[in-house]
This record gives sequence, C-alpha cells and structure tokens, in this order.
Amino acid sequence: MRTIETFFVVLILLGTLVFSLQFAVLPQPRVISSQNLQDLALTSIQTLDAEGELRRTIFDPTNDSSWAELENVLSSSLPPDIVFNLTVFDIVTSSQGFITYRFVHSISSAEDNLGVGSEGIAYLLTTSNTTFMKTPKKVTKTLYILNCDDSNGWWITGYTGQTLATDLYNLLSPYVKTTVLVNSTYQLGLLLDNTTLQGETLQDAVLINTFGEAVPIPTSYANMYPRDSYAEYCYQLGKRVNLYNWTWVSIVGYPFYYVTNTVFFASTQNGWGIYGMKDVESAGLNSFLRGLNYPSYPSYSYDGTWITGSPGVVQFTLNASYYSNYYGIYPSPYQTSTRALPTDILSDYHLSVLPKSYIFQVVNNSWIAGATFNHKGSDDKIHGSFTAIGLTRTPDVRVSALAILMYYNPKLFSSEFTLADTSRLVLLQLVKLGGA
Repeated sequence: MRTIETFFVVLILLGTLVFSLQFAVLPQPRVISSQNLQDLALTSIQTLDAEGELRRTIFDPTNDSSWAELENVLSSSLPPDIVFNLTVFDIVTSSQGFITYRFVHSISSAEDNLGVGSEGIAYLLTTSNTTFMKTPKKVTKTLYILNCDDSNGWWITGYTGQTLATDLYNLLSPYVKTTVLVNSTYQLGLLLDNTTLQGETLQDAVLINTFGEAVPIPTSYANMYPRDSYAEYCYQLGKRVNLYNWTWVSIVGYPFYYVTNTVFFASTQNGWGIYGMKDVESAGLNSFLRGLNYPSYPSYSYDGTWITGSPGVVQFTLNASYYSNYYGIYPSPYQTSTRALPTDILSDYHLSVLPKSYIFQVVNNSWIAGATFNHKGSDDKIHGSFTAIGLTRTPDVRVSALAILMYYNPKLFSSEFTLADTSRLVLLQLVKLGGA
C-alpha cells in the first residue's frame, strides 16, 4: 500500500515539473556561460594599456603598422571563441562647450558587425606626453633668501649657504609674489635700515637665513653692536622683525649662535676652524627673542642661558604629512632634534603657535622641534614671527620650505585640461561565438 502511495506522489511531482517548464523563460546559452564579457573587455584593455601597446597605437596614423600589431596582440590575448571590434574616437569640444565623438579608426576580428548581442566597455586615454599642471595662488609677500657671498655657515655640513639659497629659491619662488636673493651683508644692512633692493614690498616679508647657526652681519652693524660678542646685534634683529612684521626663518640648529662676515672677521674663526665667523653662543637666541618681544624688553640686556633641548627623534604632525603630499615636498617625516625650543618661551615672550604651523609633534609638552612662533603685541595683533627648525645637522631645507608653505598655505589650482587632440575614446566590443 505504501509503495502505491509513493508512486502517486512521484507522478504528481513530475507532472507539476513538466507543466511548469512549458511556461518557464530559459536564459540564452551565452547568458548562462561563465564568461562575463564586460569584465573580459575591461581586463583586456587595461592589460594593453599597462603594457603601453594601446596608448602608443591609438595616436598613431591609421595606416601605421602598429594598428595591425595591436589587432594581432588583442586576438591572441582573447579566448578563441571570442571575436572583437575595437573602435577609436576623437573627442571634439565645440566653442560652445559641447563634446562630440569623431570616428578615427577601428580594428576587428569579425567579418561583419558584431550585432546587438555584443557587450563592451569604453575607455578614455590621453597622450603619453600630456602634462597635468597645478598652479599655485601666489602669496602676496616678498621672500628674501640670504645668499650673502661674504658669509660662512655652520651646522650646514656638506653645503654652503649659497647652495642652500639656490635650493630654497627653486622650491619656494613659485609660491610667492616676489623672491629676492640677498647677495651680500651690505644688502642685508639695507633691508634692516628699511631700504628695498628692487622696489619690492619690505613690510610683512619672509627672510630665510640659509647659514644655519650663523647669521650674516653687515659691517655697519658690526661696528655699532659689538657688545657681548654681538648678542646686541641679535637683539636688534629681533626688533627689526617686530617692527617690519617679518617672518624670520632659521633652517637648522641653535639660531644666532654665531655672526658671520668674512671681510670684517677675516682673521677670526669660530673655534672649529671656520674663519669669517665669531661666537655669540646661547645669548644670541635669547637676545633675538627679547628684541622680538619689544617693547616688553625696551633695551638690550645680556642673558647667556642655554634654552634648547634634545628630544631626539621627532615625528611630523598630521598637518605636516597632509601638506607634504599637497605640495609634493617630501622630507623624511622622522627627524632628529637636538635644538628644540622649550614651550616656556610661549609665555616668556608673548608667543603663540597656530595649530596649522606645528611641523613636528610637541615632545612631552615641553619641546617644540619645528614651528612658526607669532609674537602678539598689546593690540593683540601679530608683530613679527619666528620659524625655528631645531634639528641636528645636516639640514634638509625641504623641512623649512614645508614650514613656510604650511604657515601661509597658498592654494593650488589644477590647470584646465582640454580634451581635444590629447584624448581619445576607445570602445572595445566582444561577442561569444555560438551564442543565440
């Protein structure tokens, strides 16, 4: 009895299946094929582009033998049951801004059109010699780079101040309205006396000292301010930075540790055999900061306290890493600092640091290895700034360049790119032989 019941159940199920198949819409054979033609087309064309075959050929004359070579390469790379049609179009932009596509050439492994059953992808290619440019919006300030031919540097081992000046000029001049090389201590004296060199704007300028721990001194100032091994000169520098609202940039080491003038100090050396240079020692930096903090320090006074620290390896801030990529300037994000400034100077000299201008992370809330310090006067306005890169030698001026760009943040604008004559559209269509 159970055998008969089972037989009838199977019979009913088979009948239901046969009845359902009468109304079912079955997919075409090519659809249930495991091959995805669009993926195959994209993979094929990307491979040709990566190998350079495609980009070289589609901009060649249509009678060039490279087209036949491309056809052979494409045929051999596809499965034997796949035929293709590759069509190239020029991209034409009208004066009204409308884009149209103009037929250039096609190659195919099919005798006739592939028909509506084909699948494919479109791929945009530019010529290999196309250059994409970014144009900076220039900072409307004057950039002075000390290039004094009568000065020697210290802690710039392997370089001279003059070679570093050239490097900084190449790095930064595209970003500022006016860049001026200060070619002698005499010219520096003119600037300190409020006299321009080329009719440029002197107020609010940026001055980069490329001589490391040494600072050039004009002969006139060497005669005026010899007190305490010229620490008083450093005080006067700080006052000028305050007065003219300059940003003074020290690229490495302990700032203002020496003064240099190879004529005035021709017979004087710094204790390490470098002539044309005289020790100021730690009083130079303290004197500069006091001058920058004028009128809190209305007159010069000596302070020889050593204030920098040696936190060791320091790391870029996230902001520095971002702008390193933004401007395409890539110093190592890890540096060694042996001359970091203490955070105490912020309160001692009415200084502040904008979050955007920290180059390195502050170490133990105590040491600032690289940043731009702004001095605020009683009117709560900025009166002079000081960018100090307290790293060990040898200097990487890309850090200094990045510091300036981070602080002034000139915007970059991508250049307009015209598609005509530089880009072509490639359409690759595939069809599987034997499909419905």
